[in-house]
Formats: sequence, C-alpha cells, structure tokens
Amino acid sequence: MPEKPDYYTLLGLQRDASPEEIRQAYFSAARRLHPDKGGSAQDTERFLEIQAAYEVLNNPKKRAEYNATLPPEKIGSGLIRQKALYSRQSIPRMKEPQLVYALIEFSATSDSKAPPAPPLNLCLVLDRSTSMQGQNMDMVKATAIQLLRRLRNSDTLSVVVFSDRAETVIPATHNIELKKLEARIQMLQTSGGTEIFQGLESGYNEICRGLKGSHVNHIILLTDGRTYGDEEKCLELAGKAAEAGIGISGLGIGSEWNDDFLDKLASLTGGSSLYVSRSQDIQHMLIEKFNKLWQVYAKESTLEFKVGDGADLRYAFRLQPEVGLLPVESPLRLGPILKDIDLKILMEFMVQPPGSQAEKVRLLEGEFKVSISSQPVPVQSVPLRLSRPVAGSTKLQTPPAEILRALSHLSLYRLQEQARREVAAGKYTQASRRLQRLATHLLEQGQRGLARTALLEAENIQRQKKFTQEGEKHIKYGTRALLLPGQEEDQP
Repeated sequence: MPEKPDYYTLLGLQRDASPEEIRQAYFSAARRLHPDKGGSAQDTERFLEIQAAYEVLNNPKKRAEYNATLPPEKIGSGLIRQKALYSRQSIPRMKEPQLVYALIEFSATSDSKAPPAPPLNLCLVLDRSTSMQGQNMDMVKATAIQLLRRLRNSDTLSVVVFSDRAETVIPATHNIELKKLEARIQMLQTSGGTEIFQGLESGYNEICRGLKGSHVNHIILLTDGRTYGDEEKCLELAGKAAEAGIGISGLGIGSEWNDDFLDKLASLTGGSSLYVSRSQDIQHMLIEKFNKLWQVYAKESTLEFKVGDGADLRYAFRLQPEVGLLPVESPLRLGPILKDIDLKILMEFMVQPPGSQAEKVRLLEGEFKVSISSQPVPVQSVPLRLSRPVAGSTKLQTPPAEILRALSHLSLYRLQEQARREVAAGKYTQASRRLQRLATHLLEQGQRGLARTALLEAENIQRQKKFTQEGEKHIKYGTRALLLPGQEEDQP
C-alpha cells in the first residue's frame, strides 16, 4: 500500500503555518494544477491530493488530529542549501549606526543536481520598428532561426514582433515545422514606431497558452528603442506575469532604449536586463540567455521577509547567476537557481546602536520559497534568519575575502549610480568628479576601456550637463558585469 503523502509537504508548508499561509499555498497550487488548465493526468492527480490536504489543514479540528499522527518534523526541503557570510563577526557596542553586509547563497544540494533540464515555454518578443532596420534585424532573425533549430521536442516556442502594433509570427507550439517557421521569420520587415506594451501583452498571452507548472515559462524582450506612454501598463503586466510564475528578461540594443524602465520590468519577475552594445553581440547574448534557461534547477525563487527592529535594509544586489539591482521590499523575487551556479545575494544593512542589554541584533527573518519543476509536489520553504551577536569589543574585524571582493566591485557600480543621481539633480561638478574617481579605481583594477569611457563622460558632463546615452550605458553595464565571477579582465 503506497505511503500517504504529507499534507504540509504537498503544499510546501512548515507545520507551524498560519491559516492564511495555508489558504495562499492552496490557491497558488490550485491555479497551477487545475484540470481546466489542460495539464497532464499527473497534474490532475496532484490537484486532487492538494484538495484533500487543504480540506484537512483548513479545518482546525481535523488539522490537530492529523498533526498527532505525524512523525517529528524535518526542517528544510533537503533540495536547497543555504549559507550566509557576514562582514562582521559581531556588532560592537557603539553610539553610532554601523553598516553590516550579508552575503546569502542558495544552491541545489549535491545530490539534487542530476534531474534533467525542464522543458521551456519560451516567447521571443522582438522589436521590428524602423530603427531596427539593417544589421540589427538581420542578426535577430538569424538568431531566432538558430534557437528554433536547437529546441527539443518537449519545448514550446512562440515569436511575437511589435512596432506600434503586435503580430504573432509563431503561435505557442512544440510541433516544430522548421522550414515553414524559418520562412516566417525570414520574411520579417521593419516598420513603425516602438510600443512595447503591444508586444509584451501578446507575448504574455502566448506564454499563457502553453503555461505549465512543469515548464520554465519565460519571455525574452528585445528592443532598441524607448516606449512612450505605456510604461505603467508594461509594469502592471510584469506584476501579473510574476504572480503566474512567468519570468521576463530584457535585451536592450544600442543606446536609445530606457535602461531604468527595462531594469524595473525585469526585476519585478526575478529576470534580468542586458546591454547589447553592438549588432554582432545579439547572437551571443541571446543564445547565452537561452542556455541558462536550459540549466534551470529551481525556476522561481522568492524571499518573503521582515527586517529586524533597529536594522534598515538599504541595498540589495544579485551577484549571480545574473547580476542586477534588487528592490528592498518584500516579497523579493530573486529569479532562478541554476544546476551548477548558485544564487548569491548581497544585502547592506544599517544597524542602529544596540541597547545595553541586547545580546543579538536581528537583521532579517523570512522564508525562501522555490518552485522546482522536477518535483511532483511543492517544495517546503526554507527559513532564513540573519542576525549578529552583540559584543563589547570594538576591535577591527576583517570581512571574509568573498565579501571584500564583492564590495570592491560593487563600489564601482555604486559610484556610477551616484553620478547619475547627481546629474539628474543638476550637480554636474560633483558628478564629474565622481566619474573621475571611478576612472582611477577602474585603472587600478586594469579596466582601461571602462576608465577611458568614465573620463570622457566626466568631460562631457562639464560641457553638455549630461551623459551621452552610449557612455552612460557602457559605464552602468560595464561596472555591473565586473560583479560576475571571471570578469576581472579588461573591458574593451
């Protein structure tokens, strides 16, 4: 007789889950697995198990009776490993606020990296406005065809193009008729302006047609221009996509696109935005993104958290698998964990002076939640507790080497952030000097190309009172790339 499933494990909950958490977990799973979604027989079976679990756990009397039959609880899912490093071993008793950095790492456990890559449900949303004419569009078409040829039988692909209106060139399908679909892509022509919402909405609808809990559901948006008047609609749609488990990544070509908008659009779903400075880089970067989606172990990860009293989360940055600035409010969508690349997050806290009787400073408490395609049931959330003991000693503490390395490169990225804010505020002299400082640090690290760009932008700000669009993006994404492992070599 098969062993009866653990109802808490089915819903991805710990045994002390509140009634509200039980309801939320049930509704989330039910939306994913409901028979109306047209899933497999296995999905339907799981849906019925989830219903049975909810009927018990949502009833206080039945839940108490059920709890009495359970063996001792095992903490954690056994599928995700977490590790935390701190810049301070302890918080000294001082009268001034202190900065504390925490480097959090989530990874697949060593015995859980073997499952095959989950199927993709991928939509390419491609800008075909007039500005894409020529080499940009030629490279986009060639790359889209190359991706078509690499798809597995289990993968689903759709292609949407947009200008001031959207057109679905390839509806969501996994029965690939290569010659016919390649011909459709080859026939694409440029025309019109840039209205990203038109394309994004059509791409979202195509993804929803093939949406399955067992797939990696992702939109890749590629554009070379700014969208006007529909930014908020795009961001609202990104929030809707995040709730449905759909990721969005953006590739911006050239210098005309709005990097702040694309950053925010992607970060709402745990995705990333990339800068494509030259047409010939389109193929490499799009295929690299495709390959990472193929290596997904946990396709969604979210941190729901509360900052401790006396602590302020001032900054959060994802270091890998793809770098990106994160918002500092809960829930924090962190994106995927790859099979062989850990998810690493660096957080900066400002800690107020601890009370005279305090023995520990609580920085953050939360729950790390993941969705793993290879698992037939939801994965139990992983508790995250960040804290430091309080000590009387004010002796200088040397942070771990990994944190020092991350901070040394992150400081370069933050220098350009500050310079951008100063230009926006009309503080041109301060911005110019800050870029000169940035150039000095870049030269010290052997980054001659980036240093040269920073110096040129410092001069341009003094003369023109603004960044050049190309130089601003080169510095922003160039310093951001330094945070990736193995990126210490000189940037051209």
